[in-house]
Amino acid sequence: MAAEDRIDALERAFGALEDPRNPLGRDALLAADARGEVLAEAERVLDDHGLNEEFVPRPLGGRLTRMDELGRVLRPVFRRDASLGFGYGLNCFFAAAPVWTGGDHDQRTRAARLLLDGDRIAVVRHEVAHGNDFVREEFSAEPSGGGFRLNGSKAVIANASRAAGLVVFARTGEAAGGRSHSVLFVDRRELPADRIEDLARRTTNGMRSAEFGGLRVTDCPVPAEALVGKLGDGYELSLRSSLVIRGLIPSIVLAGADTALRTVARFAVRRRPDGHSSLDVQHVRDVLTGAFLDLLLSDCLALVATRGLHLLPNQMSAYAAAAAYLAPRLISESMDEMSAVLGEESFAEDGTYGMFQKQLRDLPVTSLGHAGSAGRQVSILPQLPFFARHSWFSDPEPPPALFDLRGPLPELDLGAPALLGDSDPLAAALITVTDLLESGASPGAGADGEAQLRFLARGLTSELDELRKVFAEIAPGDRKALISPHSFGLADRYALVLAAAACLGVWRAQRDGADAFLADPAWPTAALYRLCRRLGLPLPDRPAASEQRVLAEVLGRLHGRRSYDLYGTALA
Repeated sequence: MAAEDRIDALERAFGALEDPRNPLGRDALLAADARGEVLAEAERVLDDHGLNEEFVPRPLGGRLTRMDELGRVLRPVFRRDASLGFGYGLNCFFAAAPVWTGGDHDQRTRAARLLLDGDRIAVVRHEVAHGNDFVREEFSAEPSGGGFRLNGSKAVIANASRAAGLVVFARTGEAAGGRSHSVLFVDRRELPADRIEDLARRTTNGMRSAEFGGLRVTDCPVPAEALVGKLGDGYELSLRSSLVIRGLIPSIVLAGADTALRTVARFAVRRRPDGHSSLDVQHVRDVLTGAFLDLLLSDCLALVATRGLHLLPNQMSAYAAAAAYLAPRLISESMDEMSAVLGEESFAEDGTYGMFQKQLRDLPVTSLGHAGSAGRQVSILPQLPFFARHSWFSDPEPPPALFDLRGPLPELDLGAPALLGDSDPLAAALITVTDLLESGASPGAGADGEAQLRFLARGLTSELDELRKVFAEIAPGDRKALISPHSFGLADRYALVLAAAACLGVWRAQRDGADAFLADPAWPTAALYRLCRRLGLPLPDRPAASEQRVLAEVLGRLHGRRSYDLYGTALA
């Protein structure tokens, strides 16, 4: 079955979220969340769909051939319940990623068999790779009898007690240069049961239904063939895994925000007894418009990060990090603005507007899982001085397929992406589209609309030039300069420039497409205005007509039951 058909089938299997008679709808999900339980009927839907097959590469018997399609398959699940999406399957993909990227054939086959049989795999990360602040604990593995002896405990592991497979980042030495940890992949059922103890489940404010338990392992023998890659490869495998994982982060956070925006839009159009609605207030219209624009920007980042893994494996590192860093931030700010529109209803934990509070609680957990925002910025920063000297304003633009919503892609190779990019073609796309707008070769929405988009694109290109000047002055290897607060601020600005480049690239690719909204320059004009305002850049007159067009699309998709992303997918 094609990906589009699988997405549609999964959406229809869940049914209408707002229908109180739906056993998989809003009321049932909120009740299960309040109990801290995953809805059993929802897990059966995923069983019937074979969701775990989506996480297994096709050569190993699964369905995974394209990362952009994987992100889209996850959206029907995460629109409803992040605990279900993360706990049932996505965490298994996160856990298996080191095996897909660095394991040998036998290890990949064993991991695939576990998932295809319906079992789960959990990952036990050490504190630096995990990047969160739950608990600072780790495991150690000492050579013993031709294999290893594993010891340690960790209090917070997703799916700890439900997982048959365990991917463990364990300390195996004191080597400098990131060589102190290694990765072990084991089947828990093949280890001595008396050496592994399940620890109590931890409660969390977000993703309440997901199981975050713990493990304590004492003098547990582990065979030598459990070692993934070479001894000391743990840190590198963590980084390589992140290149695969990060591109999915925008999809899962924008799916939850899709439901939040739909909830707020429904509230805003509700007529009061006096005949008026919240939509009569300009600020409310601005919030709805801005939230949708942030979802579109996030999806543009998701698109280039996931398709870039296929098309630009030697350049996509910075794009994956920027996508995973910026999308949660944009959406978090939009959620705060939408909270103000809902007012006291934003605190409701059940009823018509209860899904908003659930999505608000879940967002920090879904966006943090693999590495925090600072970790993502840190992976971007070392690349920027090189780009400033060798790439910006000299690289060719990326292949048009990077911005194609559904077009074919080269075969997926999860081990191919480079840790550091050798060029920045996405930034070149910004320069190319700006030049087209300047030359009049790219059609706009009449003279005024074209002038506004041209002004905004020119301002963002100038911002890239300013970044080039600053980073060109940082000497290679000057780590002190790169970790300064000022540099972190500049990395933030670079991520916003990349979002603009992705937005313009998608719009340019869709100008002659069947989707009239995506072909319209209204949405990139309004999106770039929003980005330039965040950056504090000079602004043209407010693009009111463009924003009105975007708001009309928000309301059209609300009443037409279509998703708030680039695809406008039909909802159940």
